[in-house]
Amino acid sequence: MAKQIRFNAFDMNAAMHNPHGLWKHPDNERHRYKDLRYWVELAQLLERGLFDAFFLADVYGFYDVFRGSRDAALRDAVQAPINDPALIIPTMAYATRHLGFSVTVPTTYEHPYAHARRMTTLDHLTNGRIGWNVVTSFLPSAARNFGLNGMIGHDERYERAEEYMEVVYKLWEGSWADDAVVRDPAAGVYTDPLKVREIGHEGKHYRVPGPHLSEPSPQRTPVIYQAGASERGRAFAAKHAECVFIDGHSFESMKFYVDDIRARAAAYGREPDDVQVFMALSTIVGRTEAEAEEKYRELTDLSSTDGPQAIYGGYTGIDLAQGDPNQILTYRATDHGQTVMARYTKLSPKEMTYGEVIESVTRIGGRTVLLKGSAEQVADRMQEWVEKTGIDGFNLGHLVTPGSLKEIVELIVPILQERGLYKTSYVAGTMREKLFGVGRARLPERHPGAGYRLGRGE
Repeated sequence: MAKQIRFNAFDMNAAMHNPHGLWKHPDNERHRYKDLRYWVELAQLLERGLFDAFFLADVYGFYDVFRGSRDAALRDAVQAPINDPALIIPTMAYATRHLGFSVTVPTTYEHPYAHARRMTTLDHLTNGRIGWNVVTSFLPSAARNFGLNGMIGHDERYERAEEYMEVVYKLWEGSWADDAVVRDPAAGVYTDPLKVREIGHEGKHYRVPGPHLSEPSPQRTPVIYQAGASERGRAFAAKHAECVFIDGHSFESMKFYVDDIRARAAAYGREPDDVQVFMALSTIVGRTEAEAEEKYRELTDLSSTDGPQAIYGGYTGIDLAQGDPNQILTYRATDHGQTVMARYTKLSPKEMTYGEVIESVTRIGGRTVLLKGSAEQVADRMQEWVEKTGIDGFNLGHLVTPGSLKEIVELIVPILQERGLYKTSYVAGTMREKLFGVGRARLPERHPGAGYRLGRGE
């Protein structure tokens, strides 16, 4: 049986996400992001298309590296204004039955004790359909707004994240027994105190005696997502992640990332298939190739030049406006994200000038792969990416919302289903069970987080 392709929708609770300038499109409904009905309609569309998850990104600062100012970001709605992504999830979950929700929360600024309760609450309210995208945060403006003089170093952020994971695993897996809540009116006992324990965490960065405030949720630990492709990020993903999100730009580089992360996971005692990999993808789908090309020209006319450079500056710490257009952009390690920096330098098949990088990032689709054409052509290319790289599916951006997602649901999904490459119904159970199989509602025993369960590691 052919491998089935999985879809997530990639979004943000913001006026715009990544396709900057396209907020001007007359069919774009992004300005409705403050309206719960907007999110309910999107969630129901995704469930109709049998998407696995609604992947909600987040950011805690402004993109202000480009020209030393946040002005370009504000003018072009570069992930600002933005609202809290977690708060829209319960309403979307209430309006759906199967769709999963992955929410981004940084380990750098959010305290693990409060975060653990929030995620358990969301897992309860979604009936086990919540995932957590673990990030370490990378914007200097975010660090300043949390009272720091500057960003914490890239590798130190991952060091803190490791301890953070230890704390939340202890709270989720090791604080409450499954049968702690007895609700026994005759005995006058709601929760058995003997089955709730402190975690007694004393670490370099955190001191958390516990116990966890919340009773165990359907999954206990949410499905763990991670979106870092740097050396340190891949090591973190191999140890903790169940789903990994990576920008792709060639079959060869994507296959390298997939094989590398799965091999590292095996070195931690996990199975390679314990990690599913999703590639960032944008699409322009027409009923004919000519229609898709016309849509592309229309979107190009509306696209922004400054907005994508603002995003690039935030991700890399490099202000492209400060370079000579004919000067070669060389790799330099910064405390921002390292993957996007490497994409146009040491991972590029050729040296690129500042001008060429600007041309690339400002193109429709930007740094992610863009597939355009008829529905058959786009489906063919999706299948090719899966077959040549070993990825499990795609994190789908949408250039025009909700139009780009409707194209996928109405035009692409039926073709993939006819080929046996896409599910025709959801399986029962939690988000983790839908991804990995019925009966796997909780972390498998071989996952490092399972080592903190009651009765283990004592």
